[in-house]
Amino acid sequence: MTSVEGNTAEPRKTSNPAANTAKIQSSSSSFRRWGRKYPFIRYGLPMISLTVFGAVGLGHLLQGSKDIAKVKDDQEWEIIETRKALSRTGPIDAYKPKKISLEEELKALQQKVDINNYDYKRIPKPSEGNSG
Repeated sequence: MTSVEGNTAEPRKTSNPAANTAKIQSSSSSFRRWGRKYPFIRYGLPMISLTVFGAVGLGHLLQGSKDIAKVKDDQEWEIIETRKALSRTGPIDAYKPKKISLEEELKALQQKVDINNYDYKRIPKPSEGNSG
């Protein structure tokens, strides 16, 4: 009970070249009409896509520069670590802060400046300085 149908799977091809050219011209004219009929497609869509793709591209470039900076920092850190490993007490010529207390600093400042003995010095006004 199989029925044989005649070439239904294959699309029908037209052999008329004039019809094909007219079809292409009408599709291209309808495409051109989109720009006049829908200005968003002609102006807005390219601008929005340029903005979005530009932001994505800039983000990609910035991420690359951040990766490069991280690699440089890692290399500098490795150099510092190797210097620490070469000396027994830590890095060579390391910064050693002095132990400072606030009370000692206050005493040193009070010895430098005596706030009980002072002299009044008159500061001349701008108008008095020029005339006299």
